[in-house]
Amino acid sequence: MQQGYRVAVVGVTGAVGQEILRVMERRNFPVSELIPLASERSAGSEVVFQGRKMKVRKLESSAFEGVQVAFFSAGATRSREFIPAARKAGAVVVDNSSAFRMDPHVPLVVPEVNGELLSQKPGLIANPNCSAAILAVALAPLHRAAGLEGVVVATYQSASGAGARAMQELEHQVREFAAGREPKAEVFPHVLAFNLFSHNSPVGKDGYNEEESKMVEETKKIFGLPDLRMTPTCVRVAVPRAHSEAVVARFARPLTVEQARALLAKAPGLRLVDDPRKNLFPMPKDASGDLDVLVGRIRAVPGDECSLAFFVSGDQLLKGAAWNAVQIAEEMAKLGGLPS
Repeated sequence: MQQGYRVAVVGVTGAVGQEILRVMERRNFPVSELIPLASERSAGSEVVFQGRKMKVRKLESSAFEGVQVAFFSAGATRSREFIPAARKAGAVVVDNSSAFRMDPHVPLVVPEVNGELLSQKPGLIANPNCSAAILAVALAPLHRAAGLEGVVVATYQSASGAGARAMQELEHQVREFAAGREPKAEVFPHVLAFNLFSHNSPVGKDGYNEEESKMVEETKKIFGLPDLRMTPTCVRVAVPRAHSEAVVARFARPLTVEQARALLAKAPGLRLVDDPRKNLFPMPKDASGDLDVLVGRIRAVPGDECSLAFFVSGDQLLKGAAWNAVQIAEEMAKLGGLPS
């Protein structure tokens, strides 16, 4: 990597934007200058990076002059509006929104799965949906060994997936319950504390909600498997941070539990947590703050030697968003794909 890059973070005051700052510090990503950007409402507020307080600037097209790397985490509308300006200014853009994920000309990248796409040195890279990214890391080593054909997955998605306000709402609801008061829901359609409900995204005519449809289409694109059979059920649960997923995957060739455990134990981006004697398996509590995805509870499917069941937990704000984005930028820097 070079001495340092001029890095813009769009949506810097949000949960993912804040996490991007922390991950760049944690990874010692070379930053010569940080340009913190947010909406007019947040402009003028302060963020802290590398021990220094910095004023947040208003997001506008002229803000990208001289920027070499731009992380976007301000939603699809802002991405569509301002990414063209960032690209025109010469910045390589990593976009956390859904705006360009399914664009056939934009790579949708999880470095451990399809990082070879970065060798083409694209100027715009899409970061996948958090649940799809976490799932893909666990499926990748098994797919390489036995050929993925189908997935049935149930997600247990934390409040962090809906942002900082949702996390605060869950905490407030718990306090209200503890005080004997009736909690109210504002960010979510239902009270989340001591509860769970179908993911709070619109349900389509086919009966699948938007989150489930994203998981299907993005997983197909990440693996380059347009005919992959996939049935997701996405659920919001009363967990502050880190998503979990119960997975049943079917492969073209038989794969034993022992073979799968060995593959998962040595795969990049994964940490095997699989101790039946202690009833110790992946938990969101342990996944929170971890760059790796935790995988375990690996089981055979009776009567089907080509299928396996397992459980994963991954930090939605890290591997599901900020860490995957910074990881993409790291890989691009190694490949000489960032402007000098």
